[in-house]
Amino acid sequence: HLLSKPCIPQPCGMQAIKVIILKKAILYIHGKGGSAQEAERYKPLCPGYDVLGLDYKAASPWEAKEEFSAVYDRLCSRYDSIRIIGNSIGAYFAMHALSQKPIERAYFISPVVDMARLIADMMTWANVTDSELRDRREIPTSFGETLSWEYLCYARKNPVRWHTPTDILYAGNDHLTSYDTISAFARETGASLTVMPDGEHWFHTPEQLAFLDRWLQERL
Repeated sequence: HLLSKPCIPQPCGMQAIKVIILKKAILYIHGKGGSAQEAERYKPLCPGYDVLGLDYKAASPWEAKEEFSAVYDRLCSRYDSIRIIGNSIGAYFAMHALSQKPIERAYFISPVVDMARLIADMMTWANVTDSELRDRREIPTSFGETLSWEYLCYARKNPVRWHTPTDILYAGNDHLTSYDTISAFARETGASLTVMPDGEHWFHTPEQLAFLDRWLQERL
């Protein structure tokens, strides 16, 4: 956007115009197993923005709160406007870490919006009870996730509180978050919700990525 301010009239009678170009950034926050390098594919989709990937180390929402906040504050010193793209658990971490930050808009791809529900579902898949997890603290599963009593307790005590204007892209075949859960979250937060009926939690096929690209460009 260009903001124009009149300056002191010049001798020729013409009024000089001072043009201020706002610096805008989009911070991309990847999902589990992802990489900050994924931000590269979003750069052509977001003209007028510097697209930056967050190379974070956090593995829990309480770690993300400290790490993400510090990164965001540094960006604020360089940019006039900041938006975020959050993928899967990256969106979950962002909502915990940045809920009080002045983010202009958020774009979430397959976001995890109810971690307590997701952990409970994983416990059911692994046939693990609350008491077993409480006693053992951590339990590895056959599907590659380690159940954590500390994580479950945190998720139950700290549900997501999110008020930033948000657009959500959801896959009809998302195996981590049900449609009822994501639609309830969209209603509660006022977010727009777009569903790709044949999509998967991980948007990776050419058709899925093309759908994602169109969605993001339309929202921007």
